[in-house]
Amino acid sequence: MDLDFVQLGDTGLQTSEIQFGTWRFGKETEEGNLEIDEPRAHELLDAYADHGGRFIDTADVYGGGTCEEWIGDWLADRDREAYTIASKIYWQIREGDPNSRGTNRKNVRHRIDALLDRLDTDYVDVLYIHRWDDETSAREMMKTLNGLVEDGKVHYLGTSTLVPNGWKVAKANQIAREEGWEPFTVAQPRYNLVDREIEGGYLDMADDYGIGVCPWSPLGQGFLTGKYSREEGLTGESRAAESSRFREAYLTDENFDVLDELRAVADWRRISARPRSTSPPSRSSDSGRRRAARTATSDDSAGGTASPVPWCIYLPVSWRRPWTPTRTVAAGPSASASSPPNTTPRSVRTR
Repeated sequence: MDLDFVQLGDTGLQTSEIQFGTWRFGKETEEGNLEIDEPRAHELLDAYADHGGRFIDTADVYGGGTCEEWIGDWLADRDREAYTIASKIYWQIREGDPNSRGTNRKNVRHRIDALLDRLDTDYVDVLYIHRWDDETSAREMMKTLNGLVEDGKVHYLGTSTLVPNGWKVAKANQIAREEGWEPFTVAQPRYNLVDREIEGGYLDMADDYGIGVCPWSPLGQGFLTGKYSREEGLTGESRAAESSRFREAYLTDENFDVLDELRAVADWRRISARPRSTSPPSRSSDSGRRRAARTATSDDSAGGTASPVPWCIYLPVSWRRPWTPTRTVAAGPSASASSPPNTTPRSVRTR
């Protein structure tokens, strides 16, 4: 499979429809084991590039900075201009120094120079703020970030988030537009079948501002691949076996109920719930057709029961309202192999 090029929101930038995430490069588990070392990281990057991948996502805190160094070493033998490179800044990097965290000007100016040095490049195509900094005013933050664009160190600005904060992004972009500064043109929220907090207001905000949406963790950190089950429990080789945070966030009865419905849809479509690629990215985002999924609940008026019905939406990065599904599938006791039953979404679950 060769990846296609798609436009990143309203930026005009053409890049790969699937983004390669590098969160696990150089990361140690709670047991002290290295998840992905440099040789394996380069093998994964090679596999991605061999299939036409050109959009690499990282952050200055991944692997304590070694992740960016590994990417820089890998890029040294390639044409830098052929790749879209995105990085992020925010998290505290020096103990006892509150100014080494957030989006204050001192921190941002220092961090951009350091990450460019590790990546061995003069600029990054996209710079995300890794989380929102409520201690720095939106005006100060946007003025600082705009300076990086004017200096040629950053091409586009992005915002990454765990908790939906659409109104904050909208406020910052309004300030930027009024002042003639560079606005946020890319967003990177968490979005998958079990983490669907951004549905509604956040996506509407992105639509209104023409922001390209590149979700992170589209497979729920591997949970939605189907390799975990409540019956068999964890295996010693899985990441979850060494991560209490992952177990608490994903290995819940509620999430396994969603996974059961996903498997039912996969069976109906005669596809595997497990990824077919032999070298999938450890954390990938779909920046072209955003393969998202929502679980709706359809009332069965005849039986008086409610059954969860998964339906999948395929949306381009520059999607516009109304964002109705272009492809709908369903599974349940009455689902047939030839024609899925018609369903009407009634509610969505948020966490």
